[in-house]
Amino acid sequence: MASQHQPQTPGDGRHSALVIDRPVVLVGMMGVGKTSIGKRLAARLGSDFVDADEEIEKAAGLSIAEIFEKFGEEYFRDGERRVIARLIDGSPKVIATGGGAFVNPSTRALILEKATSIWLDADIKVLADRVSRRNHRPLLKGKDPIEVLTELGKVRNPLYAAANLHIRSDTSPHVRTVENILKALAA
Repeated sequence: MASQHQPQTPGDGRHSALVIDRPVVLVGMMGVGKTSIGKRLAARLGSDFVDADEEIEKAAGLSIAEIFEKFGEEYFRDGERRVIARLIDGSPKVIATGGGAFVNPSTRALILEKATSIWLDADIKVLADRVSRRNHRPLLKGKDPIEVLTELGKVRNPLYAAANLHIRSDTSPHVRTVENILKALAA
């Protein structure tokens, strides 16, 4: 998964001597903090960070909500799979995926084969609070977040459980979750 032989360089922003030798892919439900935690994790590892959803929007020239509205979820998932495949190839980096990416069997197999996957998991109430702060998630449009997240969790959590590592995220600062990820990667 990772090696610890690279020395820490003073002043380079890294606080960890941990070096990743393959992509680290964060998976989990919407609102769990994959982007926020991913940025912090990448900084600690001294590696690049990429948000798969942002890359999908760049490739399509549309927002995710617009892709869902114009073409549907199946079209979106196919584009998501292609973008993640491109992101995984190349230098090691931290990649945040959308909540449904790991549900797609092809995408999940690709991530499991070529990356270190980390399931970020949080209680439904924590997720609902976080997703309620912004109104940009197509699967929640006009719906009760707790209901939607509960139903999605029933389907997705058993699939997320296939990830290499399982890390809990809670209401504490994301830096604590990052520390837990670093400990798990070093183990």
